[in-house]
This record gives sequence, C-alpha cells and structure tokens, in this order.
Amino acid sequence: MIDKQVHDFDAALAGLADGATIMVSGFGAAGAPQDLLEETLDRGIRDLTVISNNAGEGDRGLVRLLEERRIRKVICSFPNSSNAEIVKELYGAGHLELEIVPQGTLSERIRAAGAGIGGFYTRTSVGTPLAEGKESRIIDDEEYVFEKPLRADFAFVKGKLADRWGNLTYNKSARNFGPSMAMAGDITIVQVDEVVDIGQLDPEHVITPGIFVDRVIAVG
Repeated sequence: MIDKQVHDFDAALAGLADGATIMVSGFGAAGAPQDLLEETLDRGIRDLTVISNNAGEGDRGLVRLLEERRIRKVICSFPNSSNAEIVKELYGAGHLELEIVPQGTLSERIRAAGAGIGGFYTRTSVGTPLAEGKESRIIDDEEYVFEKPLRADFAFVKGKLADRWGNLTYNKSARNFGPSMAMAGDITIVQVDEVVDIGQLDPEHVITPGIFVDRVIAVG
C-alpha cells in the first residue's frame, strides 16, 4: 500500500544532513514551508545551500536559519525583503555566498531540472554581470546566454491538501514554485494543512501528482 504520509518531523527530515542543497517554495511568506525550516533549525543542520525566490521573509524559517549562520549559500532572485536585511549584512561581512538569478530564469532552471532538460538559452542577463563566465551563442542574430538546470538534494514545499499517495493541491498563489520544485528535488517533502482520504481530491484539482512527492506531513 502506498502511503507517503509521515507523522513526525524526524521521519519527514530523515537523511537531511550538513551540506545539503534545499529548494524552498514560497513567494515571500506565501507558500513558504516554515514548519519544515524551523524543524531544520532545531536539528542543528548547517552549511546549507538554499534555492528560493526570496532569501527569507519576516522572522521565521529562512531568516532564522540565516541569523544562526546555518546557510552557506543562497541562490535566489530577491535576497532582501522589506523587513529582513540579514542577507545584506552576512554577504557584506563575507559570511554568505550569493548567486542572483532573474526570477523567470530561476523558475525555468528549476523546471528544466524536473523535466530532464540539460539547460536552455535565454536573452535575459545578456550584457550584464550575471552573464559573466557563461556560454553564449548567436541565434537569429540575437545573443543568448546558456543557463544550466537547478537540482537539489531536498525540496521543501508547502501545499494545502494531500492524500496518502502524495497528490497535492495548493492554496491559490501560494502554489508559486511548489510544483516545479517538487519535480526538481531528489527527495521532496511537503507540509500540508490536511491529509485527506483517497478519492477526496478531485483529479482535476490535483496540481502535483504523487509520483513527484516522497513525504507528506500535516501541520494544520
């Protein structure tokens, strides 16, 4: 019997160790798997590489991991939020590596990894410091920059509902990077508000099929 539900965070985070690369869903705080991040902090995990749209928001999750110096590198589009300057402080002091990726490029690099695509060419970043050191080529008289896919050891995703097979629904715009990150993580861990019985999710409403999910924990 397929049952991807776990009932405690020890089981949810099994195998997570120092030096891991983690994808973290969320657009600001919307869709951020804060409970998984808080539990990562409580377990003393450090030297992490984090791939996320934002480098934290508010005073939970990624912000706390950054404050505790548990994150070695951040790959993101927006390193600072309106109420969290920790990335600027750590980067300025030489305590954090930072890779800025345009938002559309970040999304496509994650999607490419999940789809098994070896990379893609884009005009975004042509002629900017973000293109330095990257392969480029001329296509139809326009310059394009080659971008590689982004994978992770773990993907932390926040959903709304799941069944024991791992099929997921999301809460409106809180979906954001969740579906593509679920495909691009070697192990995908999803926190949801509720796990429902098989058959309760309308197949037309399932956004992420369970084949892309390894563990589900209800935190609602």
